[in-house]
Amino acid sequence: MWQLVFLTLGCDLVLAAAYTNFRRGMDSVGKRQYQVQQGSCSYTFLLPETDNCRSSSSYAASAVQRDSPLDYDDSVQRLQVLENIMENNTQWLMKVLNQTTRLELQLLEHSLSTSKLEKQILDQTSEINKLQDKNSFLEKKVLDMEDKHIVQLQSIKEEKDQLQVLVSKQNSIIEELEKQLVTATVNSSVLQKQQHDLMETVHNLLTMISSNAAKNSFGAKEEAVVFRDCAEAFKSGRSASGVYALLFPNSTEEVKAYCDMETAGGGWTVIQRREDGSVDFQRTWNEYKVGFGNPSGEHWLGNEFVFQVTNQQPYVLKIHLQDWEGNEAYSLYEHFSLSSEEFNYRIHLQGLTGTAGKISSISQPGTDFSTKDADNDKCICKCSQMLTGGWWFDACGPSNLNGMYYPQRQNTNKFSGIKWYYWKGSGYSLKATTMMIRPADF
Repeated sequence: MWQLVFLTLGCDLVLAAAYTNFRRGMDSVGKRQYQVQQGSCSYTFLLPETDNCRSSSSYAASAVQRDSPLDYDDSVQRLQVLENIMENNTQWLMKVLNQTTRLELQLLEHSLSTSKLEKQILDQTSEINKLQDKNSFLEKKVLDMEDKHIVQLQSIKEEKDQLQVLVSKQNSIIEELEKQLVTATVNSSVLQKQQHDLMETVHNLLTMISSNAAKNSFGAKEEAVVFRDCAEAFKSGRSASGVYALLFPNSTEEVKAYCDMETAGGGWTVIQRREDGSVDFQRTWNEYKVGFGNPSGEHWLGNEFVFQVTNQQPYVLKIHLQDWEGNEAYSLYEHFSLSSEEFNYRIHLQGLTGTAGKISSISQPGTDFSTKDADNDKCICKCSQMLTGGWWFDACGPSNLNGMYYPQRQNTNKFSGIKWYYWKGSGYSLKATTMMIRPADF
């Protein structure tokens, strides 16, 4: 049987299978349409009418009967070939149907995926809109905060300007007060010097009056006894502590000194004493050279006398210290002497013992003496001006017994005060000090 088949897909795909070798024969045969619906696709088949097929068969049979046996066999073979071709085409159509079905499923899945994607896009768009709204709110809030901060900064700047003006005024007032304080300090120092000079003059007058009265009462004239040092006075029978006249070695010049005839066996010549702050120790080089103050109170005996005495024979130095809490300590040097003025009255010490520290608070080896007008220390600063007083400063070292006198409860954290580092530290200002010497063989 010869037939012509056309396949039409509802998804706009048209497939046709024809046997081109018999197209002309089929044109004269009647055809009938058969339509099959498969999902969204429809299939249309065009097949020959049955009667025509029968007539054709009869005609073919009669023709076969009329033809020779060879023609008949050839027709049978051709028919067999056509049937094979029809079978192949049928299988091919089944494959096309299967592929079409899979394609529809893929299209359906793709449509579903597209719907999901569209939904996700819509959801994300909604989230983006929400985030944009939130961002707009935050931007507005940030702008409001910036405006507030600008106002606050402006207010702070105005307060800063006002404080700067106030600080400038206070600095001017402080500078003026400092000038007044310096003037008052100078005036106080002058007054203190005048007061002590007057007291010394009165003391000398009283001594002279007492001496003259004694001489008049006995009706005799006698010369005052002068000693080389207090040890000599002690050995001569003078056992009472007090002011004695001492003679410069190899000279007729005298100096008044206080002799301690009680401490550790007596015979001590006092070369320095601090006890009440009544004497200003911020003095010149020459004043420290010749001495100042009242021998019975606060005073400095004089570097020149101490130099000459300590170079005649070996001397010991004892430094007695007292704090504001009632404690006492001392440092004893077994060998003590001063160099001449040419060598800036350099101090030499050896053999330390005592209770005021195991280390000497006077720098060793020997250091030069410095005053406010003679800077001989080893510091680029001027220790005597910074710490006040004349002393063997080295590099503004650990001691200064001639510093500023500070009263009780004002004596801590005072680096310009009367200090002995290895007993009370650098910021503690002592209540009282005494420096005294006597021969090493006493």
